[in-house]
Amino acid sequence: MNIADSPQTLGEALHAASALLARSSPSARLDAELLLEYVTGLSRTSFHATPERVLPASAGWSFQQLIKRRLKGEPVAYIRGQQAFWSLLLEVSPAVLIPRPETELVVERALAHLPPDSSGQIVDLGTGSGAIALALASERPTARVIGVDVSRKALDIAFRNAGRLQIGNVRFVQGSWFAPLAGERFALLTANPPYVAQDDPELAANVRRFEPELALIPGRTGMEALEQIIAQAPRHLTSGGWLILEHGWQQASAVRDRLVRGGFTHVRSYTDLAGHERVTEGLIEGLAAA
Repeated sequence: MNIADSPQTLGEALHAASALLARSSPSARLDAELLLEYVTGLSRTSFHATPERVLPASAGWSFQQLIKRRLKGEPVAYIRGQQAFWSLLLEVSPAVLIPRPETELVVERALAHLPPDSSGQIVDLGTGSGAIALALASERPTARVIGVDVSRKALDIAFRNAGRLQIGNVRFVQGSWFAPLAGERFALLTANPPYVAQDDPELAANVRRFEPELALIPGRTGMEALEQIIAQAPRHLTSGGWLILEHGWQQASAVRDRLVRGGFTHVRSYTDLAGHERVTEGLIEGLAAA
């Protein structure tokens, strides 16, 4: 499938690619711009400023190959190998979940509980690419941040992101949830765990096909990982410590209930930009038995 058989301008290439992608992607124009930006090294702004600029033949061929991959449903972030999150540009691959805009709400809520000069210790469970951990470490450079993940491949990406971004107040450890943190307590815990039910009909086919199931589906109900984290978190929080969780848009009530039953106070859910209750937090006011 060729977008064109002769040299094209930037504007022509974008128009042709957008028309092809419109059959399967609701963000066809944006997808095309991001992929053309990737192969040319030009900014998306320049596409609008100089649409008559000729696309070099080598870049045009590469662009065609990327469009073919997108037509098969592969996420743009995996094709490019990178995804913007917070103020950071992160490396991503099919070994990690693609960071979503709604997850930035976890960062916002965490920062609301961390003064700018905080020296507290923070842990991000199921850190994946390191998105939440690195965002918090970059915003609170005197804090100490730990990212935990069971996947070695995911941690390799998180390590590389920390190194490339030169964020030094973060470290990553391998293990399942709290397993590598025995005896440690933290001022704040964050997690964006898998929370999709095994047979959830709303999980997009392309997400299920391309993104790691380990980071998406914890079990039959979708609440398994959230329940495990809530049950164990009090033993790893200092008095006055916060637990902040991302969850599915229909799970807020269940998460609040489990937090309250788990001894948390000041339990509250927050909505994402779509108006869905996406993040819930709770406070531990005393020290639980280790």
